[in-house]
Amino acid sequence: MTVDDTGSGAGADGRVNLPAAEPGEPGDPGEDPHPLALRLEQLILGAERRYTPFQAARSAGVSMELASRFWRAMGFADIGQAKALTEADVLALRRLAGLVESGLLSEAMAVQVARSTGQTTARLAEWQIDSFLEGLTEPPEPGMTRTEVTYPIVELLLPELEEFLVYVWRRQLSASAGRVVQAADDEEMIDRRLAVCFADLVGFTRLTRRMEEEELGELVEAFETTCADLVAARGGRLIKTLGDEVLYAADDAGTAADIALLLVETMSNDETMPELRVGMAFGTVTTRMGDVFGTTVNLASRLTSIAPRDAVLVDSAFAEELIRTGDAPASEADAVEAAAAAEKEGEDPPTYRFALQPMWQRPVRGLGVVEPWLLTRRHGVVED
Repeated sequence: MTVDDTGSGAGADGRVNLPAAEPGEPGDPGEDPHPLALRLEQLILGAERRYTPFQAARSAGVSMELASRFWRAMGFADIGQAKALTEADVLALRRLAGLVESGLLSEAMAVQVARSTGQTTARLAEWQIDSFLEGLTEPPEPGMTRTEVTYPIVELLLPELEEFLVYVWRRQLSASAGRVVQAADDEEMIDRRLAVCFADLVGFTRLTRRMEEEELGELVEAFETTCADLVAARGGRLIKTLGDEVLYAADDAGTAADIALLLVETMSNDETMPELRVGMAFGTVTTRMGDVFGTTVNLASRLTSIAPRDAVLVDSAFAEELIRTGDAPASEADAVEAAAAAEKEGEDPPTYRFALQPMWQRPVRGLGVVEPWLLTRRHGVVED
């Protein structure tokens, strides 16, 4: 969907002026589809093509301008005036517009909802088609084509995958809502204090020149899968993966530190994996559409770039937080002193999980001079 530059969406004759999409544009529902592609579309969408963009907007009771903004935000190409939309498209427009009309969402927020949902599900759909369905639709018998087995496989999987998607979404929504309502105040709901961590594979660029594409893809998938599993299992949140790098966050420094060291330990024990370097920072973070922004994030990224191989660097705020919570001593001298005091009082000595070693202060591009700390497990302690 798209509108003319006047913003009215209509020409002198009252008809909507919509430039057509480029012929053959990927994902363009306006082009003539392959017969099987059309059958699959009808199966997945549960409806036939009935409306042009103008007709869909009119049926939903929304302006063409708003309909176009929603359509583009969801990540779909402009389709001119092709009859390519269904009842489901009309219902989606009506629901989004209804949220705006009721005052539950502003127009800008409704567009953001469409964009965040579109971006997230687009990646999921691409993965399922490229990796999941492609493997399942290998012809089971000689002489059969992939197209002959695709439709029945999709027909069987569709309801199960849909139910699972809704289940996972509700679980994630519940977890996210729980974190928000536990925030100390309204301001903290948006700008929160978090531990932010980047973990980066060393020498990945060189690997891309030496490895075959399939090998490289398997390595990246193994890296991302390992990181995702460890982050989730230890209570962190994976923000995004960037091929050779992952970004995750945790509500407390101790959790983030445990995950970071576990990542290094796990990767170093895998001969197929390159070395890893990790940088972490603790402080105020702005969250938008599932991503994180701000100085704390930038500092964590910079620390990653200067971290030694198979090592974890943290900023001074992160170190102070570990000391404050009793997860690490300020120094080994403090640890010895605390142990002696506990023994004198007949008490158990403090059990520190981590050790911190101050490194040389150094300038970091865009952030001035920082004081990194090398993070390790204390006395070889490994979390269960």
